[in-house]
Amino acid sequence: MTIHFAAARNATNSPVARVMKCPKSRRPANDVDTATSDLMLYAALRHFSEYGLSAPQEARAQAKAAFFAGDRKSYDWWLEICRRLDKRMARELSSETESTRA
Repeated sequence: MTIHFAAARNATNSPVARVMKCPKSRRPANDVDTATSDLMLYAALRHFSEYGLSAPQEARAQAKAAFFAGDRKSYDWWLEICRRLDKRMARELSSETESTRA
């Protein structure tokens, strides 16, 4: 069996060379406010340790109670905890409360 050598078409425009030329992203991947993020993560984990798998439902109930009591600060707190535990549930709660507010 014969072996045929096929040289690269153009080394400067090869797929590997194009990837290596791409400029690196200048923004860090973790560009969130770490102090607030750590505090909310700690609160969500603490809430989860207290309520277990029903923690997102409990956070949602707390957020709804705060919303209907007119306590916006507590509502935002519980909504963020709910968001950390279950994003879909928090999205649904947010859309429910927005439609109620309007």
